[in-house]
Amino acid sequence: MYRFSIEGAEWILRFSPQVYIDSVEKQAILSALLHIGTDLTKYTHGSAFIIFTKKIGAIVFDVERIPSLILTVSNIIPEDNWYDQESSSLKKMK
Repeated sequence: MYRFSIEGAEWILRFSPQVYIDSVEKQAILSALLHIGTDLTKYTHGSAFIIFTKKIGAIVFDVERIPSLILTVSNIIPEDNWYDQESSSLKKMK
């Protein structure tokens, strides 16, 4: 669990028990969130968003605002598990 501030708002970053990543990757995720900055304020309680990174993959965040500002990394999807829909079929992304 990490605590960080953006524009005076205190956030908590936590990781779902099903997400297994090392501390270097956790720091990279925290750094990415700091780059998002004040855009975090537009997400309402119960919403979700994704950050795509080449190194880690697609990082899925769940947003809680009650009782605190909490972001939970609920899943990480490696790039080799991404699919793209072209026309009417799904194809693995390259």
